[in-house]
Order: sequence, then C-alpha cells, then structure tokens
Amino acid sequence: MKILISGATGLVGKVLVKQALIEGHQIHFLTTQKAKINSIKGARGFYWNPNKNEIDVSCFDGIDTLIHLAGATVSKFWTKKYKQEILNSRLLTTQLLIDGLKKTKHQVQNVVSASAIGIYPSSLDKIHKENDAAFPNSFMQKVVLDWEQIVDGFLEYDVKVCKLRIGLVLAKDGGVLATLKIPAKLGVGAAFGNGKQWQSWIHIADLTNLFLRAASDQWEGVYNAVAPEVVSQNQFVKQITKTINRPFFMPPIPEFLLQIMVGEMSSLVLNSHNVSSNKALEKEFKYQFPTLQKACENLL
Repeated sequence: MKILISGATGLVGKVLVKQALIEGHQIHFLTTQKAKINSIKGARGFYWNPNKNEIDVSCFDGIDTLIHLAGATVSKFWTKKYKQEILNSRLLTTQLLIDGLKKTKHQVQNVVSASAIGIYPSSLDKIHKENDAAFPNSFMQKVVLDWEQIVDGFLEYDVKVCKLRIGLVLAKDGGVLATLKIPAKLGVGAAFGNGKQWQSWIHIADLTNLFLRAASDQWEGVYNAVAPEVVSQNQFVKQITKTINRPFFMPPIPEFLLQIMVGEMSSLVLNSHNVSSNKALEKEFKYQFPTLQKACENLL
C-alpha cells in the first residue's frame, strides 16, 4: 500500500510508521513543522497547517490509503481554551484532508480514522458494542460524535471509511501505562474512585496492526480497537504492581479529591467502559497481547 498518515509523530503514529515501513509499505506523512519534513527515514513528509487551512496537496500523489491519527492529547488539563483545542484538532484536520481531496485527482480508496471509546456512556453494567446509540451527554462524547460525523464526509468522494474506537493505549514510552507505573514503582500504586470501573485497553502493537489490517482489507464502518480482556481499574493497577514486583495495598483515591484536583478531566479515569472486541475478532484479527498480563509482561 501507499499510505498517507496524519499524526505520524504521535504515540501511536511513530509505532505505526515504523511497522508499515517494515512491512514494505510506502509512506507519506503530514507535519505542522517544516523542519520535520525529512525527519522519518524511509518516509516522505509534507507540510500542513490545519489552523490556517494549508496543506501541500502533493501529499496525496499515488496514495491509495489514508490513516488519520491527528488530534491533540486529552491527557492535558482541560481548560476552556484547551477543550476547544481538543475538538478543533480533530475537526479541522479532518476537514482539511477532505478539502485536500477535493482539489486533486486522487486515487484514495479508503480511510481508516482514529476515534475513541469515550463515545460510549459510562456504565458498570453494559457491554458496549459498535452499534450502540450514543448521545452528547459529556464533553468527550460530544468530541467523538462530532469527530466521527465529519470523518463520514469522506464518503461523498467514493472513499470507504473505517473508524477505530480506541481504548486505553498501553505503550512503553507514553500513554496511561507510563503514568501509572511511576507511583507503582514507588509502592504507592492506587486505583481511582471505587476502583470497580471497567477499563478497555489495547497494546500499542495490536493497535498498529489493527490499523494496518483495516487499511489493507478495506474495512468499512466502526470497530472497537480494544483487547478481548476487560478488567476493573483495581485489577489494572494490581497487574502493573505485580509485574514490577511492588506491593498493592493503597486504598483508591477518592472521586471527590480527583474532581477537586483536575475537574472535568477526572472522567478519563473515573468513567467505566466495558467495550466489546467481538467485531474485530469476527474478522479473524489475531491479538498478540489479548490479556493484560501478557501486555504488562511485554511492556514492563
């Protein structure tokens, strides 16, 4: 495949580009910094500036697949200004890619876009599937709903669209695991709230393989990008401490304290999402790390 990747320098993008090159795919990537156009060996960079509606449309030359990962991290304090950046970074980049396609005689056949399980309401009882109805009852639900709606704009240009709703990404050099292992190493690892909330997660290697599989097989529609095993937050933190041979005895951090400390952003760790991976499994996708124990042993 000849793939154009947005968000190529992010946590997932870096691993995805590396894996795609290993598999022999040709890679174009977009960057907002002109100095980084030649920063990825074996790949070709192109400049864009979503805030100014600028894109080098030659990035689409010969491209058959677009993988769209661009979006500001949600793991940064949610001021009113930054919440707008979280939303704009997803909507403006998507619209700019669509507008770029309009201006070219493109060969793009399919788009695989990142999305998030934050679209589902928090629940301790429900197992969420891709066809569940979603409503903008929270900030993250509104972000993801608006994001997925604008991604569907690619359909107008005879392009197949797949959206991968990503769970907690486990990686060595970033993401939730990098944050939680710090207190765990100090022997003060603890869950949040009551610790009973469900955590749907995925190893970064499985996530990148899922993107490439969805691209090569031209999947259409929505897929949950989560591992088959869902655990409670208590089990999640306990597995981290067990893997690095540290004690797990601290009581959970109270919900009210988290809300005082980080406000609305506390929903990222307090919300409960038990999300089904059955649709990906029905496509015979093989997970390298289907259990949290295997993922932690590999990453920690």
